[in-house]
Amino acid sequence: MAQTDEFGEELADFVHRIAELKTARSVPEGDLRAVLDAALFELDHAAGHLWPLYERLVTGGASAPSAPSGDRVEQQLLRAMFQRFPLAVALVDRETVVRRMNFAATVLTGVRAGYATGRALAGLLAHADRAAFRSQVAAVARGEGDRSLVVRQQHDPKARVRATLTALRPSNEPRIVVLVVLQPADAHGRTGPRGGPSETSGHLPDLSETTRHAVLTDLLDSMATALIGVPTDDGPDEVLRRAARVLHGRFADWVVVESGAARLRRVTVLGPDDAGTLAESLAKQDPTGCPLVVEAARGGSMAVKVRPEDPEEFGRDSSDDPVLVRANVTSLVCAPLADGGDGAVQGVLTLFRTGARLAFSMAEAQTVDMMARHIALAMRRRA
Repeated sequence: MAQTDEFGEELADFVHRIAELKTARSVPEGDLRAVLDAALFELDHAAGHLWPLYERLVTGGASAPSAPSGDRVEQQLLRAMFQRFPLAVALVDRETVVRRMNFAATVLTGVRAGYATGRALAGLLAHADRAAFRSQVAAVARGEGDRSLVVRQQHDPKARVRATLTALRPSNEPRIVVLVVLQPADAHGRTGPRGGPSETSGHLPDLSETTRHAVLTDLLDSMATALIGVPTDDGPDEVLRRAARVLHGRFADWVVVESGAARLRRVTVLGPDDAGTLAESLAKQDPTGCPLVVEAARGGSMAVKVRPEDPEEFGRDSSDDPVLVRANVTSLVCAPLADGGDGAVQGVLTLFRTGARLAFSMAEAQTVDMMARHIALAMRRRA
């Protein structure tokens, strides 16, 4: 039974990665070499691992031996070393989902450990490198030996990073996990003398973090001013329109706002100047055809996504194309508008960022959650 489950998981992972490789056909010609290597690795895996495993299942072979248990004290020591290691290190599963990430990795990727945990590390990479990285991680997780490849991060495509992959079997993990070591690399893929943060990074003030905090504070002030300035004679829809204008451009490329919960009604859509017919199509779109919006309206929970895996999450436009693909959405936030009083949802606010713009951070998502409550309060006052 254990081998049957393992074969099912291996086959499902293989099918998922093949589907992702198919979508990588649109990458630039210069990046096709990495995609081709990944496809060859998958073919080798099917011929050298999946087929023999299937034959063992058919013939009723013995189940795989269980993994040896580790020493508890040694595990605690390794955990402490992991956090204090000067190089950027992350522990991921075969789907590149982050289990742990040390401080140096948060500095290199610009993503906090709390946000990265539970999300795919491949989602932080440039789109052209994601399929190859997933394939190599899966190969290491299958026990096919250590790997190393050069990738680019989504927030800084010009900077190259060498990812070194090796397999581990911690005692508290049911399956093999992959240790990823990230080091800055030059144009030829060579790593520098040091891959972690600078020696003084822990003592100097983080100016970029301070700047981001000041920008969010200014955004909150602008939102509060806009909501307070809504005339008392205007209804809730005007509150939503003013809030959308504050967020559009400076904070998000697209702002889509719905009113109601049981009966969703699209109030306003603001997009880039070159959006063309897509903005008109979204304005006429039925919100009930957007699973992300419906879930926020019913469940009252905020969603934050980077490189959304499901292109159908925001429905389709008038040309029957997925909205997230048509708008080239790289990250999104979908927040219910509820003031926290009786818990009733009064609307849904959705923000898109597109192209090379930085993905929404957890700090920005928290700010959106705060503004959503303020918007809901203003709507209730004018209802």
